[in-house]
Amino acid sequence: MRGIFLSTSAILALSAGQAAAEYSLHVLHINDFHSRIEAISGSDSTCSAEDAAENACFGGAARLATKIRELRDGLVAAGENVIVLDAGDQFQGSLMYTTYKGAVEAEMMEAIGFDAMAVGNHEFDDGPEGFAAFLDKVTFPVLSGNIDVSQSNVLAGRVQNHVVLEVGGERIGIVSALAMDTPETSSPGESVIFQDDIESLKADVAALEAEGVTKILALTHVGLHRDLEIAAAVPGIDAVVGGHSHSFLSASDPERDGPYPTWVTRGENDLVPVVQAYAYSKYVGHLELTFDDAGRLIYAGGDTILLDASVLPDPALEARIKELAGPIEELKTRVVAEAAAPIDGARETCRAGECAMGNLVAEAMLDRVADQGVTIAITNGGGLRASIDAGPVTMGEVLTVLPFQNTLSTFEVTGEVIVAALENGVSQIEDEAGRFPQVAGMKYSFDPAAAAGARVSEVMVQAGGDWVPIDPAATYKVVSNNYVRGGGDGYGMFRAAANAYDFGPDLADVTAEYLAKNLPYQPFTDGRITRK
Repeated sequence: MRGIFLSTSAILALSAGQAAAEYSLHVLHINDFHSRIEAISGSDSTCSAEDAAENACFGGAARLATKIRELRDGLVAAGENVIVLDAGDQFQGSLMYTTYKGAVEAEMMEAIGFDAMAVGNHEFDDGPEGFAAFLDKVTFPVLSGNIDVSQSNVLAGRVQNHVVLEVGGERIGIVSALAMDTPETSSPGESVIFQDDIESLKADVAALEAEGVTKILALTHVGLHRDLEIAAAVPGIDAVVGGHSHSFLSASDPERDGPYPTWVTRGENDLVPVVQAYAYSKYVGHLELTFDDAGRLIYAGGDTILLDASVLPDPALEARIKELAGPIEELKTRVVAEAAAPIDGARETCRAGECAMGNLVAEAMLDRVADQGVTIAITNGGGLRASIDAGPVTMGEVLTVLPFQNTLSTFEVTGEVIVAALENGVSQIEDEAGRFPQVAGMKYSFDPAAAAGARVSEVMVQAGGDWVPIDPAATYKVVSNNYVRGGGDGYGMFRAAANAYDFGPDLADVTAEYLAKNLPYQPFTDGRITRK
């Protein structure tokens, strides 16, 4: 899209000399919490006792509660106006959700005190019924203007198109939209009808303006790229607070995905700030907005705030979370399958060649998305952290193998890119690097004695039940995990993949379900990866 993106300093320069504003608003926001009720580690998984002992934990509902209360109370005491927003995807991502199905997320949101929430696609992971159960437990408005739920017997009248919040004597309009591919990524059912997001937002903004509302925020769950398009296309929106793409926008961190806020030009000299705050409660966004007395936005600034060990968890919520964690320990001991023989997931095996655990996980991934036309699975050997003994398999054992809470990612790339990915995967085999590629739906050979970048040969894929050489020019649908798809372990060639979706089900759940479908599971290697 076309647009001019200005830094906060640039907008300050533009605003210099303008008349004093009549109204300022502070927007505290999170997105893509994904059930991280407990604190998280640096890899975004549940923080271990070892991490906690080293003060290496981040986020979690108790720490989030402390920071939001600190910010909100301080601002209110200073006479400022504050709202707290969530841009969707409270559901899915930890055993807290697996165990309690949204009830704990609702409890924590109520305790923290959110003013509004956008519907995320994962709110439909357990169908409209699961989402409705969550709505039963929250008192704040939940919004999505481009879904029609009037035909749903459990959701009709319960999801608002827009809302007006009274803050400091002013009316703040909130409009919202949900990603239009949600029927492909979750389970909203046929009774939830999706409409064009931009057209719906235009209609909702017009409705608010007809009521005399001049300050309007878009609270969206469509991803940063679409947020930028929305900011450019929808007149009347003063700022966009988004989610879905887990984008880390920052005014201060050089590792950011973009500046906070990111500026979009709409029309002529009409600037719209767009913000997002990564995911998993690791950060809280703090957006500062100033409007003139005609309701025109004249300043926006702020930053994302890291919730590290310097933020002390709220003691009451922390105690409650520990209480809720009890049944999770029971879940870890639940038997989910039976292994006919040991499943080898040793580091020295899975980072050097084909291994039984790599085959299990890759086949499980491919099986889960085969009905979407996906034919190839690639996963990193470093993501496999343990073996499983013969006999009963517990969920705890599966989680030990796959502890990172990675999600399934599907995307499209050419055969040429796949070969480049395999070359990356074997490029550091002498170091037992975690990038080694375990696969399903394909075969390949490699020569560790050759120069890195020229080690892979005889790459074969299935076509019509036969094995055929990969076509460098053809496009293939691939499944991996979100870490690899995002460029982890050197797989940067996947970052530009087409039709990427990184927020599928948890890889541990997928693997456990595949084991349960194939009882007793017989571990195997079949020569799909050969060393020359």
